[in-house]
Amino acid sequence: MFLQPGDRFLLIGDSITDAGRREDPEGIGFGYVRLLRDMLWARHPALDVTLANRGIGGDTVRLMSWRWRKDVLAENPTVLSVSIGVNDVWRQLQDPANEEEVLLDEFEETYRKLLDMAAEALHCRLILCEATVIDEHRTSPHNLIVDQYNGVIAKLARDFNALLVPMNQAFWRAIEGNPSRRWTEDGVHPLTNGHMLMAITMYEALGGCEK
Repeated sequence: MFLQPGDRFLLIGDSITDAGRREDPEGIGFGYVRLLRDMLWARHPALDVTLANRGIGGDTVRLMSWRWRKDVLAENPTVLSVSIGVNDVWRQLQDPANEEEVLLDEFEETYRKLLDMAAEALHCRLILCEATVIDEHRTSPHNLIVDQYNGVIAKLARDFNALLVPMNQAFWRAIEGNPSRRWTEDGVHPLTNGHMLMAITMYEALGGCEK
């Protein structure tokens, strides 16, 4: 399995990772991070892994970079998962003059700098998650752009020898398997079944289903 006994597993991202963590007395939130933690604790108690959620709603990779030292480097995790990209794309399609948008070149440059910092300061194992759906229609303009950002994420995963978690691919398999079922509340934020899908996808990528 990718995880090792006693790992300090930190997950950083946007609102999909956040999932109400600041309203949760445990600080873990009510989404895929909690579900993943509970699966790991239930199925692999001897690992004694701890999970920390550092998601913040609305974050782009640019906004995440402003808190990287405090929320990642200062926490000194042994495993770091990054899930970002949805807002970087979404901002582009809300308002053409929106200064919060993060175009592809800046996305790759900023993301690479953050991973360089983590690799140098922490020597931790890296997990990069694909950005997920924006509107549950495969050919929407949003999702065609998400595909480009996921191409960058896959490239960074190769460059940094990181584990790539196919979150977006998992959503499209589920959506195409049953087009009548909803997986998000608004095209972006997962319903409970969407968070479960993400938790299972991460768990499987970590090798949690291996005998």
